[in-house]
Amino acid sequence: MTIILFLIVLAVLILVHEFGHFYAAKKCGVRVDEFGLGFPPKIWSWKRGETVYSLNAVPFGGFVKIFGENPDSESISGPDRARSFVNKPRWKQAVILSAGVVMNILFAWILFGIAFASGMTTAVSENNSKYITDSHVIVVDILPNSPAGRAGLFSGDEILSIKTSESVIVAGDIVSVQDTIKNSNGKKITLEIQHLAGKKIVEVTPERGVLGENYAIGISMDLVGKVKLPVYLAFWEGAKLTVYMLKNIVVGIYMLIYNAAIGQGDISQISGPIGIARLVGDAGRLGFVYLLSFTAFISLNLAVLNLIPFPALDGGRILFVGIEAIRRKMISPRVANTVNAVGFGILILFMLFVTYRDVVKLF
Repeated sequence: MTIILFLIVLAVLILVHEFGHFYAAKKCGVRVDEFGLGFPPKIWSWKRGETVYSLNAVPFGGFVKIFGENPDSESISGPDRARSFVNKPRWKQAVILSAGVVMNILFAWILFGIAFASGMTTAVSENNSKYITDSHVIVVDILPNSPAGRAGLFSGDEILSIKTSESVIVAGDIVSVQDTIKNSNGKKITLEIQHLAGKKIVEVTPERGVLGENYAIGISMDLVGKVKLPVYLAFWEGAKLTVYMLKNIVVGIYMLIYNAAIGQGDISQISGPIGIARLVGDAGRLGFVYLLSFTAFISLNLAVLNLIPFPALDGGRILFVGIEAIRRKMISPRVANTVNAVGFGILILFMLFVTYRDVVKLF
């Protein structure tokens, strides 16, 4: 079921991205020869007008074959050259190349909006508190080698109650949890936890020096609840969440590339198709709204990754268009096609390497 769910999510995201290129090309008067889901060999195809629509055997991708995107003699000077990508103004080329990214961002916004309107788990704030139901305290992060980490707490655990030698406190807010831990005087406390697999009891002894001089167990917490917003507010909050997530993804990918450039990159932070499939399965088991939110998150990641100025990616092609605009001269088709082919090969090898690491992690 996880594999099927992952393939459906992947197919939808690819369809959305490639439809952006397809629609923009049509609107800019460029001929579109094929719209393909997956990579060849071809399983099924049909032709409508001048465009072939195909379903292909390898599900990890998709493509739009735009006339003149990979320049040759026919697209440059052939009889249909006026409808060739390469002969269109640079701004139209940039619009076509960036349309897939724009569609991924818009799609994420729509999914977040639907999630907020349907009932989405989110952090409680002054702005949404009146719409919140079922609020509870969850563990957001755990310090390495802390009492909480040694006791077996995990990020995402919900704290139901805290039992000390003197009382039992229901974890209704973060302050009550913090005060109970701080006032424990280093005596063992018992936490009732709602874990993904079910309820569990965790015994932990607060220590000084973990977070300053007060007794602590080394966790950060947040108060979350289910928020169901009116449609107009749902899409407004969805827009804000989209911008917030985009900013964080850009910073995260920048730091990953920067650390790799200085020899401090951590490849374990990257997941390939198998790792993402497992996460999609986890989101699906948590519920439809979680699956919507995670699909939106993947869509935003695809948008940002595609804008990286690397050959074969949309960002690399946009960079070429920018260079041509500055030079006022087209880059040699042989050079452009070779660079993009090499870039594509490197991306495939990298994906295979990351997939291999995902398989290793499974065992």
